[in-house]
Amino acid sequence: MKKSIFLFLFIVTSLSLSAQTVSTQSRLLDDLRILASVELEGRRTGTAGAAKARKFLKSRFAEIGLKPAFGNSYEQPFEFNTQRGETLQGVNLAGVVEGRNKNLWIVVCAHYDHLGKTGNDIFPGADDNGSGVAALLALAERFAKEKPRHNMLFLTPDAEEMGLHGSRYFVANTPFPIEQLALNINMDMVSRSDTKELYAVGTYHYPILKKIIAGQIFKGFSLKFGHDEPHKGQTGDDWSSASDHALFHQKSIPFIYFGTEDHEDYHKPTDTFERIQPEFFSAVVIGIGNSLRLLDQNLSSVYKQKSKR
Repeated sequence: MKKSIFLFLFIVTSLSLSAQTVSTQSRLLDDLRILASVELEGRRTGTAGAAKARKFLKSRFAEIGLKPAFGNSYEQPFEFNTQRGETLQGVNLAGVVEGRNKNLWIVVCAHYDHLGKTGNDIFPGADDNGSGVAALLALAERFAKEKPRHNMLFLTPDAEEMGLHGSRYFVANTPFPIEQLALNINMDMVSRSDTKELYAVGTYHYPILKKIIAGQIFKGFSLKFGHDEPHKGQTGDDWSSASDHALFHQKSIPFIYFGTEDHEDYHKPTDTFERIQPEFFSAVVIGIGNSLRLLDQNLSSVYKQKSKR
């Protein structure tokens, strides 16, 4: 009788976990589908499409239960000058999951802007970087339920494509003392790879991060290290300054940039939702989440290494 009850409970639990996984994957893909939709017109900074993206993201932040990062607001407006001499306004978005330890912070980021429209061509930016933003929403939802040890701020910078302006402004105007910022995780292009490889960039500069995450077993993809050694490889092979993590790195804040190699649709109108790889994308988000959990559990060690730099 006891064996029968145990078997019944095991089956019910397994079915529940399976259903939860399917539901999470479905929401991940739905979020990306919306971010890459024609209605958002490529999410170029300062356009109506970007405003629609913000409205959607703020509704998801509230649904997840993120605490507004900037007083009573998720928004952090800023101005910058373009290479053409124009003055534009961008808007970063950020929400917080409070940890048990209030003294240290992890910033998880993924830029939400893209290239917008050129003539009749829309650049939907499904992989670049709708994928990173959808992954960020999934991670925020996960850690809102799991309750991390340390504070996590989930940031979607604006104007990355125009020169990392959003992350530059955020790092100069953090909503908490920047001395408490122990780690940055950046995600940019994580939904497709023909080789099924995801890179964790930054461990050359901060070796302790590799020690923390390297021992895991990943399903559905392989985790690679590299693209962060300035004295090796061809020009352009060092990704240490390739995206928003560069501004954190300039402040000697340890970072890991999760991303894949460029593909044939990079910065083209063909970077559409239909061309992502759902199984790879879902596996990557789980793997990044597991890595983030390990980093959160070992954040004091990361912070000690930071303090020695």
